[in-house]
Amino acid sequence: MKRDRRKRLESVVKSLIGLDDFSTSDAKTRCSETSPGYITRTIHQLADDGLLRRVLKQKRVLYRWSNPAQRDSLVLRWIDRKVDGLQIKQSPSEERPREKLLRNGPCELSNADLLAILIHAGVAGESAVAGGQRIANRFTSRLPELSHCSLSELKAISPAATGNNYAKIMAGIELGRRVARVERIPKMRQRSINSTRAAIDYCSEQFSRLAYEAVQEEFHLVTLDTKHKPINRHRITVGTLDASLVHPREVFRAAIRDAASAVILVHNHPSGDPSPSQEDIMVTQQLTEAGTILGIAVLDHIVVASDHSISIREKSMDQEKFKNNSSLKLVNVQ
Repeated sequence: MKRDRRKRLESVVKSLIGLDDFSTSDAKTRCSETSPGYITRTIHQLADDGLLRRVLKQKRVLYRWSNPAQRDSLVLRWIDRKVDGLQIKQSPSEERPREKLLRNGPCELSNADLLAILIHAGVAGESAVAGGQRIANRFTSRLPELSHCSLSELKAISPAATGNNYAKIMAGIELGRRVARVERIPKMRQRSINSTRAAIDYCSEQFSRLAYEAVQEEFHLVTLDTKHKPINRHRITVGTLDASLVHPREVFRAAIRDAASAVILVHNHPSGDPSPSQEDIMVTQQLTEAGTILGIAVLDHIVVASDHSISIREKSMDQEKFKNNSSLKLVNVQ
């Protein structure tokens, strides 16, 4: 079994080792006796493990050896790991994921290396390195889907995904997501929200957690300055959207505190369908009228969901009421 696997891997990798830049089509031509799917998976694994780099040349995705001078020895060790499931303690110290991170920084590590560090300790028959590799291979081109994977689903991919290791992987993903969200805030604050499309794009990005992960409806408020640039975001209520729960006093208290000139209302539909309910429309109308009295324009009400996000301003069944209400018309900011 191992001998056959080694032979198959070697037949693909050794046919590519003399090439500088090549595409998957080039590889399939050189390895015509091997199935095209296996060749593509092998190339993707080499790229994920850092042996190959993806480059764009004349609008074509090509692959290039990351370390041409040492490609022969690196490839042989890579095949050993693939076939024998090399344990971390058996590998040279310079190849161990943790040591590579400390020496070169996290950006230099492959997805498999990062997962191996999060897994930390494997189980009998499956090292952390092998487990990280299996998981990385499964999610090669769809890494965001990893965050939606259940414990049982991940364990079916690798036995190293124990309860503790699954928790560490999910915690790492969530922490990275929160850091990325915070890093985006200054950039997003520079963007004027001067159209319905801009409002939908902003809310889809900033409230992605609500769209894909929240199990209850949450009502949020985005406060805007005089140029319609975001000032802050506030969570107002959690639970089914209801006019009795979303009181103008609570909504506009946050807007007044931020000295906001305008606001955008945001809530989610955990069902995945963003179509506004009659209650959604009633809440929007109630808050729009309250905002008019206070001199704080309600520019829009965005519903985010896993399917897509919509603007109640555009989709409301009561179109005429919205068209005739100037506070709901987004003003182009010069």
